[in-house]
Amino acid sequence: MSKKYVVAVALSIALILSVGIWALSLSPMPSPTQSDNSTQHTEPNWEFPLIGEPATPLPDFRPVVTEVMPAVVSITTEIVVSGFFGEHTEYVAGSGILIDDKGYIATNNHVVEGAQSIYVEFVDGRTFSANTVGTDPLSDLAVIRISADDLPYAYWGNSGSLSLGEWVLAIGNALGEGIIVTQGIVSRLNVSVNVDGNTLYGLIQTTAAINPGNSGGPLVNMSGEVIGITSVKIVASGVEGMGFAISSDEAAPIIEDLIRHGHVTYPWLGVALYTVDSSLAASNNLSVDKGALVAEVIAGSPADDAGLQVNDVIIRFADKEIGNVADLVRAIRDSEVGDEVEIVFVRGEDTRTTSARLIERPTS
Repeated sequence: MSKKYVVAVALSIALILSVGIWALSLSPMPSPTQSDNSTQHTEPNWEFPLIGEPATPLPDFRPVVTEVMPAVVSITTEIVVSGFFGEHTEYVAGSGILIDDKGYIATNNHVVEGAQSIYVEFVDGRTFSANTVGTDPLSDLAVIRISADDLPYAYWGNSGSLSLGEWVLAIGNALGEGIIVTQGIVSRLNVSVNVDGNTLYGLIQTTAAINPGNSGGPLVNMSGEVIGITSVKIVASGVEGMGFAISSDEAAPIIEDLIRHGHVTYPWLGVALYTVDSSLAASNNLSVDKGALVAEVIAGSPADDAGLQVNDVIIRFADKEIGNVADLVRAIRDSEVGDEVEIVFVRGEDTRTTSARLIERPTS
């Protein structure tokens, strides 16, 4: 075979292969995922669903601030402290709220406790000296008074009408920098917090920022009413937005007593207590898993006279169900000195009833 013939055959084969590949490229290749019903899940006219109603805008806090801020005061106290090198004066910053036009100012006990001198400054720059009307360490409330005319004051509100998520403002002398406003919501209601061995009851927890110096200032609702007195915050690594205010409903009768009498008179039963829960019930072999466990009975107290004993569990007090210590404390405080109250308690497996005549809480 000649070389020319071999070359011609090779060229012919190459041409045939080229044409075949080109023809294949013109033929439609079936898709492995393509099928006759490939468009069954499409909706050409699909759109995002429309919101039924416009979103509620954030409230306008400015009218509330304008109304309440003139009644909020910065408080500075002078305290004489004895130390290794003798006595020296310390200055404590706090806040207060005018509650009438006679110059009465509600604040925290820890703001004015032990103060030698108390000074009050308004947002307009006016400064007055103040006198202590009365203090109550148990509730951490106090009332001071200034002598002046035409004073602005805030209206007292009803904390019992608060709802979780409701907007509130904390107004006070934060960090001693003057009157500052922070906003937040109501996080929890009827909270109990132990502060230096003393338990505060009926607190409002809020996300509104509360800093040193805010103590004694008002927590107000969107109507500009005082629904709490800011008192304490939890300070710990990783904890944010956990401030507490004494509710206006808890504070009102105490403030009234301080103004009328200079002190607060508490009815007293004379017991030390623990809250009963499932864990405490199991560890102490109790027959109930809620109530107030009597841990100590003070000799000669109304509880002692009523025959209460250690390990009794109080489950009812003066027609009020008792599920924990806070319930019992509130029930006792809602009573009057001299009241004879019925007490239902559990001892072992038995439910018993007794009565106690409440007396005034001892001062020491």
